Amino acid sequence: MQPEAAARLGENVPRYTSYPTAPHFHPGVDAAVCRTWLEALKGDDEISLYLHIPYCDKLCWFCACHTKQTRHYQPVATFLHSLHREIETVGSLVRGKGRVRAIHFGGGSPTMLKPEDILSLGEALRDRFDVLDDASLSVEIDPSDMDEARLDALSAIGMTRASLGVQDFDPKVQKAINREQSFLLTKSVVDAVRARGVNSVNLDLLYGLPHQTLESVARTVAQALTLRPDRLALFGYAHVPWFKKHQTMIDEAWLPDSAGRLAQSQIAARLIVDAGYEALGLDHFAKPDDTLAISARTGKIRRNFQGYTEDNCETLIGLGPSAISRYRQGYAQNIVATGAYEKVVDFGQLAVARGVELSVDDLARGWIIERLMCHFAFSAIELVERFGDVGQRLLAMASRLAVGGGGLLLRLDGENFVVPKDSRPLVRTVAAKFDKYLEAGTARHSVAV
Repeated sequence: MQPEAAARLGENVPRYTSYPTAPHFHPGVDAAVCRTWLEALKGDDEISLYLHIPYCDKLCWFCACHTKQTRHYQPVATFLHSLHREIETVGSLVRGKGRVRAIHFGGGSPTMLKPEDILSLGEALRDRFDVLDDASLSVEIDPSDMDEARLDALSAIGMTRASLGVQDFDPKVQKAINREQSFLLTKSVVDAVRARGVNSVNLDLLYGLPHQTLESVARTVAQALTLRPDRLALFGYAHVPWFKKHQTMIDEAWLPDSAGRLAQSQIAARLIVDAGYEALGLDHFAKPDDTLAISARTGKIRRNFQGYTEDNCETLIGLGPSAISRYRQGYAQNIVATGAYEKVVDFGQLAVARGVELSVDDLARGWIIERLMCHFAFSAIELVERFGDVGQRLLAMASRLAVGGGGLLLRLDGENFVVPKDSRPLVRTVAAKFDKYLEAGTARHSVAV
C-alpha cells in the first residue's frame, strides 16, 4: 500500500450496509408512512424477513449490536409475546402481496430461545406469511447456547444456514472480550448442524481485538479452516465505546494500531484464499461452489444489514426492536428500546420510529456505493443509463475524484471506475466520497480498516 493510502487507515467512516446510513434516519418516516409502503407491495414480490432477538445470556465486550443481557427468561418470554403480535400485524398487511424467499434470525442471541419458542416462531411465520417451500432460513448461533433440543428445533423449522460466531480461539483474547468459547465446543456445534442436514455453515472471525497478534490470528484462521466452513466472514472489530458503553471494559492499550489491524486482516485473508476460498467484497470468503461465490462471479452479490448476501429481494422486512426494513421507497427502523417496542406492538401498531424516503439522488449514490463495496468498481455507462441526469452529475464527480486523487483511490479503466487493488482495503473510504450526508452528520464511526 502506498504511503498516501496507508495514512488513511485510521479514518472513521461508515460500514455502508445501507445508504443513507442509519444515523441519517429521521422521525418523518413513521408507522403511517411504513404502512403505505407495505400496502404497496405487489402479489409477485419476493421478500426477506429479519427477526431481531434483543437478548443475550452473556454480554460480549466487543459487541456493538442492540442487545441486553438477562439471566432470567421472563423478559425474553414477554418480548416473544410482543414479537408474535408484530408478526401478526405485519403479516396481515403483507399476506397476498408477497412471498417470503429468505428468513434470518439475528440478535442478540436467537439461540438462547427455548426449543418450544423456536418452534412457535417458525410456525407463526408460516401461518402469517406466504413462505416459499424452498425459502432459506439462516440463524446466528452462539455455540455456548446450544444443546440437542435447540438443534432439533432449529432443524424442525427448516434452518438451511448456520452462522457461528467464533471471533478468536486464543484464550487470552477471549478473556479480554468476555467470550470464552473453545475450539472443541465450536466443532461440536458445526458437526451437529451438519448432521441435521444443514449444508451451509458460516464462521465469523474478527481482527483488531485486544491482545491479538499476527501469530494468534493465523492460528485462529488455521483452526477455523479445519472445520471446512462453506463461508467465512472476517470483520474488523469496531471499537465504539461512545456508542456501546460496555466496550469501555476493553482497555484501548490492548488494541493494535491501524497498521497492525491491516496486517492482521491481510494475513488472515491470505491464509483463507490459499486454502481455496474466493474473496468476496471487503471481508467475506466462500468456497467456489457456494451460492455466495457464484453470485459474486455473476455480478449478483448484494450488501445489506447482514453483510454480503445473494439475497436479491427488493424488500426486507425487519421484525423486533431496532430492526431495519428496506422497501422500494426507503428504509424504516423499529423502536430501539425493547419496553417501548412492546407497548406499541401489543396494541396492534407498527413499531416504526424513524427512517428515510429515498430520492433519485439517494438511489444513484447508493447504487455506486453498493457496487464499490461488492465489486470495487462501477460502470459509468450503466450509471447514466439507470439514473439519467443524476447519474451524469455523479459521473462528473467520480471523474474529478479519479483525476484529483491521482488514481490513488479511484481510477477510470475503460468504461469502469475501479478501486486499485492496493487500495481495496480502503473501499469504505472510497464509498464515503459519494456520501452526501457524511460531512453534515454528527455520528461517529469506526476506523476504515
